[in-house]
Parts: sequence; C-alpha cells; structure tokens
Amino acid sequence: MRLNKFISHNSKYSRREADKLIEDGLVKLNKKIINEFGYEVQDSDMVTVKNRAIKQKKQGEVTMVIYNKPKGVLVTRKDDRGRATIYHKLPGKYRHFIPIGRLDYVSEGLLLLTDAPEVAEVLMTSDLPRTYNIKIDKSPSLPMIDAMKNGLHLEDASTGAHEFSSIKSMNFAPFSSFDFRGQTGKYTKLRVTIAEGKNRELRRFFAHFDATIVDLKRVAFWNIELNNLPTNKTRYFSHKEYDQLHKLLKKVKKNEK
Repeated sequence: MRLNKFISHNSKYSRREADKLIEDGLVKLNKKIINEFGYEVQDSDMVTVKNRAIKQKKQGEVTMVIYNKPKGVLVTRKDDRGRATIYHKLPGKYRHFIPIGRLDYVSEGLLLLTDAPEVAEVLMTSDLPRTYNIKIDKSPSLPMIDAMKNGLHLEDASTGAHEFSSIKSMNFAPFSSFDFRGQTGKYTKLRVTIAEGKNRELRRFFAHFDATIVDLKRVAFWNIELNNLPTNKTRYFSHKEYDQLHKLLKKVKKNEK
C-alpha cells in the first residue's frame, strides 16, 4: 500500500493531509524521515507521523458510523462558498471517514460513513434499497403513480437538478416501494424506496410532474435504519449490522471471482 494511502487508511488524516505531512518531513519510516509519496509500505515497516506510530488495521477491520445529517450541511470536505460541511459538524476523529453516497444541502437523515475505501465503493455502487420520507407540494397524479410503478426515461431531467450538474438525461427505475402517508392542503407525504439514489434522482423525478420536494429525509439504507437517532448525532454499527455487512462483502467478493 502506498505511503499516503497507508496513513489515511490507518489514521485520522485524509489522503491530502497525508501528502502534506510527508512533504513537511513529519513522516518517518523506520525512524528515518521519508519523502517518497509512492513508497510501498511493507508489513515489517514502522511508520510514524509526528513521532506517533501508525498502527495498521487488521485485514477485514472496518468501522461504520451512522450520522443523522441535518439540513443546511453539505456532504463534502470543502465548499468554495464557505458553507458548513459534515466535517464541521462531526467529531474530529471522523475527519478521514468517507461518506457513502450523498444528501444534498437541504436534505437530512441517514448518512453512512466508513474508514474503509473498499467498503465505501461496494456500498455506493450497490443496488441496495434506500428509503426516504418526503413531502411534495402537489397531490399525486395517475401519470406520477404509473411512473413510480413502471419507471421513466427523461431526455431532459435537468429540472430539480443542481444548477451545475452536467447530467441531463436520466433513466428512473421503478420504485422498490412507495406509500402515501397523508395529505394536508396541497402537500402530500410519502415514504419511497429506491435502489440507487443517484444525482438528485427523487427531486428530478417529481419535478417532471411539476411537484417540488419541500422535505426529504433518508430514514434507511439497506437494513440500516435511522430510528430515533437525534439530528447531528452519530452511532456505530451494532454487532448485528456488522455481521450483515461482512456477509454482504463476502458475497460480493465471491461474485467477483
């Protein structure tokens, strides 16, 4: 494993921070300062950062965190407009954790984070179900319900997208499930489950039917549920959730052979 990746994978530092530490001469390999970013760390090597040893994680060791993201927070490391990010809100020990998927600035709810890049990749590219509570400013129409049942292709799905998004056309798979949960005036509450959650998928979908999502909260990802976790709080996976994750990773690895 390359030196900068070794540091970011086994410590609180990000890959970029690891590069800066190496550049500044604060990283030692077997008690000698090393400036080779691409050095391949061996099992027998001792790596220290600021004279503190970096302990290599055991093979297969992974930490998973569930975060109840509040509205008005970005799922990114930095924002050129100076807005708050999840890393401003999360404890410092999670600075190197990777978010699994995204929730946009005005959305809230369950966000998974991990310190294992390979696990993040598996979960982000999976078709595991994501469940959301949403509120739209319109009564459901028959075409809307039909599209939720059967899917939809739009050559122009830019309405509802981020203003800088380069994605225009989009295929919307049939919703895994949906349930209407009440209506007050012009507003309709739904719980929907989809299998991807790609770039503002739900906002684009409902915008096609001239409906705006005024509230969006992710309440579950796969078998992991938000339940009563308070806003802006975190918790680690339970033993049961870790067992489910390891079974999934084992299955994915077997299918890749």
